[in-house]
Amino acid sequence: MKVLRLWCAFVAVLLLCAACAAQETAPVPSWDATQCNAPPLDSLIAEVSARPEPKKRVLVTGAAGFIGSHVAEVCATRLGFHVVAVDDLSGGFMRNVPSKTTFVKVDLQVLSAVEQLFAEHGPFDYVYHLAAYAAEGLSHFIRGFNYRNNLQATVQLINQAVMGGVKCFVFTSSIASFGSPKFLPMIEETPQHPEDPYGIAKLAAELDLKAAKEMFGMDFVVFRPHNVYGPRQNIADKFRNAIGIFMNQVLHDLPMTIFGDGKQTRGFSYIDDVAPVISVAPEVPKARNQAFFVGTDGQTSVYDLSILVARAMEVPHRVQLLDKA
Repeated sequence: MKVLRLWCAFVAVLLLCAACAAQETAPVPSWDATQCNAPPLDSLIAEVSARPEPKKRVLVTGAAGFIGSHVAEVCATRLGFHVVAVDDLSGGFMRNVPSKTTFVKVDLQVLSAVEQLFAEHGPFDYVYHLAAYAAEGLSHFIRGFNYRNNLQATVQLINQAVMGGVKCFVFTSSIASFGSPKFLPMIEETPQHPEDPYGIAKLAAELDLKAAKEMFGMDFVVFRPHNVYGPRQNIADKFRNAIGIFMNQVLHDLPMTIFGDGKQTRGFSYIDDVAPVISVAPEVPKARNQAFFVGTDGQTSVYDLSILVARAMEVPHRVQLLDKA
């Protein structure tokens, strides 16, 4: 019964947040296919899947996680790619891995394991690297662990992709790579000044991809998603996504905690709008060797979000405002 209540509440929150976001204006630009002279997304996916050429063989890391599992699913079921799905299952779940993929359990921090992965399951046309330990606030206190997971593992994968002849490396970076910008809204060209080890690792990986392009010619596409939500999201994660954090607090009969007055706004992006963009990007030539924000055109205040969560979960609205410091 608790699981059913949780799922129903989650679906309700998704619908409410989507409706709320659609009524507002955007604080952050969204990835727009017209920037790359690409056709509409659904048409592009249909065109790629209908091509008579041999289907692409791709590697998707983090495929047992939230965004990674959806990207693997789009690649396998809508684009018709042969997908090798990789995860170490430290934060993901086997139930998330799409059935039409080949799953391999790999710790990307172990170089020999990465080499074996490419030797036994490659060559790959594209690599989609979504595996990460995304605990931005916690990263100050786990510096070594953060850099091993989010930088060392990524660089090893980039190096193996170069040696394996990968045509395009798709990387999910983070808005954390920008730190606290002086001017809003941010655009892709906003100077990046990360303020925590997580953002530093993401920016370093972006720079390494640019260096690999200049030295070896391997194309890349960088995406910076923001506040993605939807099915398979881990709401037990205390460090990511206000929707999941609020739901977890409500389920434990705790007030929803908000830093500051709650007037700060966020764009909450539904996974079915984000995953197809990431998946099809390497098929758009003018998208290559660029970085994009990807997310909603709407914004919702954190306080309003807490009201929506309480309403959807049919509980009294209880919040605790915390000092930003």
